[in-house]
Amino acid sequence: MSVEPRRPKGPPLNALRAFEAAARLGSFVLAADELGVTPGAVSQHIKSVEAWAGTALFTRNAQGIALLPAARALSEEYTRAFDQLATATQRLRNLAPNLRLHIAALPAVAQLWLPQRLGKLREKRPDLSVSVTALETPPSLSRDLFDMSLFLDVPGRAPDQIVLAEDLIFPVCAPDLETGHEFATVPLLHDQTWQNDWSMWSQATGTDVGNPARGARYSLYALAVEEAKSGAGALMGHGCLIEQMVQAGDLRPMSPQTVSTGKALILQLPHPSRRHPEIADIVDMLRNTQHGPDE
Repeated sequence: MSVEPRRPKGPPLNALRAFEAAARLGSFVLAADELGVTPGAVSQHIKSVEAWAGTALFTRNAQGIALLPAARALSEEYTRAFDQLATATQRLRNLAPNLRLHIAALPAVAQLWLPQRLGKLREKRPDLSVSVTALETPPSLSRDLFDMSLFLDVPGRAPDQIVLAEDLIFPVCAPDLETGHEFATVPLLHDQTWQNDWSMWSQATGTDVGNPARGARYSLYALAVEEAKSGAGALMGHGCLIEQMVQAGDLRPMSPQTVSTGKALILQLPHPSRRHPEIADIVDMLRNTQHGPDE
């Protein structure tokens, strides 16, 4: 009679992922956001790891969590291990004969900058499968299975960046909106993420816009753009996002003065070891069509 004893098992992989993310980020909430689960799920995962190890890994109090010294060096080992696993997984995905392009982008970029450029890309590469995920914050390209990301960010914060355009803002409105020259009397439109745009432009140019915080707010910049096009008021335009609409005459600049936000539209790539062999050609196609599909 054969003997098949039960072999010792480690904690579930998802529980170890939760421990590593919470240790690296110093927060159950941030770990939950990165992993796409609830903070309660992260807490339960870590409790299961602690129960398996027979020791606490974090202190918990009203101010948050803190990694215990004995667990700190261990967490660094898990970080290296999961980084290596992510790299190996990306390389496995890159073995497919046809590239399946996964792009992460700021919602405004995904809605306003990408569509026509992806259309041109598909014309040149009809075999290409493209997926776009809209995110409010840039993903970690050392972990997530994205081939690139497109966000407005401060240049130079990370390697492997390609700056596509400086983020310049200036007021725009519908061509037929009667505004005169008094910004203080024009309804102002705001994106909630960039709610300080009007104040920034007003202070930098010395232009009186009245109360820069007045007016309607929108959770998506693309919605605010559509409202501006319909004549609802004036919007602070981000030039790299609305360039095509200005060229087409759907929006008109209300002032020749532009102000830099200090950010830029950045195409971020993962480490070269994780890139698909064809990604450089795809990037060149996107860059060469960045001024519009008809140029």
